[in-house]
Amino acid sequence: MSIVIVESKGLHVKLGMLPVLSDVNFCIWQGDYIGLVGPNGSGKSTLIKCILGLLRPASGFVTLFGNEALVMRDREKVGYLPQRIDLFNPRFPSTVAEIISQGLISAKKAGREYGRAQTDKMLDILEITDIRNRLIGDLSGGQQQRVFIARALVNEPELLILDEPAGALDPETRDNFFSLLKGLNEKKRVTIIMVTHDIGGIGAYASKLLYLDKKVIFFGGFDEFCMSENMAHFFGSDSQHIICHKHH
Repeated sequence: MSIVIVESKGLHVKLGMLPVLSDVNFCIWQGDYIGLVGPNGSGKSTLIKCILGLLRPASGFVTLFGNEALVMRDREKVGYLPQRIDLFNPRFPSTVAEIISQGLISAKKAGREYGRAQTDKMLDILEITDIRNRLIGDLSGGQQQRVFIARALVNEPELLILDEPAGALDPETRDNFFSLLKGLNEKKRVTIIMVTHDIGGIGAYASKLLYLDKKVIFFGGFDEFCMSENMAHFFGSDSQHIICHKHH
């Protein structure tokens, strides 16, 4: 039986008097892989903050695992990679392995042996074992991005929210990362919401497209998107063809 992971009903969000999101409605089921796209200023990061319970809507609501806020018992079910890892204090005196292990939230999962095994596994998958003992502030932007991706994955979450995760990755690491996500989604039914500007390429990975521009312009599968005359009119048939070509 499919489980509703995220549901948004009549969501309206204002920053001051300025409307940021208007009447946003959608339902994300367990195992969905959502490409969340839209122009700059369209409200994508605001929507993510609402899902995580970091922002209160003016009206309407978002539920996460059936609750209107991220409750403590559900916290370990969510892996989150924010867009701005550069906001992290680079002088923070933590090693790569320590940063990754911070993603192990519950006491049960943070047992020493399990924690070490999970951290080693993520170091290996993200190909950063050789820098496990280096300080986070001594790394390049691409290396830091891999570390924070590993931290988001280490707890084996049921929901992964990734805000522009591949920006600082080199092509090979990027391909490996997307292969890893595909495996988690298909084999472990991990639900994924990925914010991206790569609307032309997201169809190669995601199962559904959520196009946001202060309201939901489109939400559904790529086959539906490719057949939609409304979307052809909205995007132009050339842009629609590029997105659909990458999907198929």
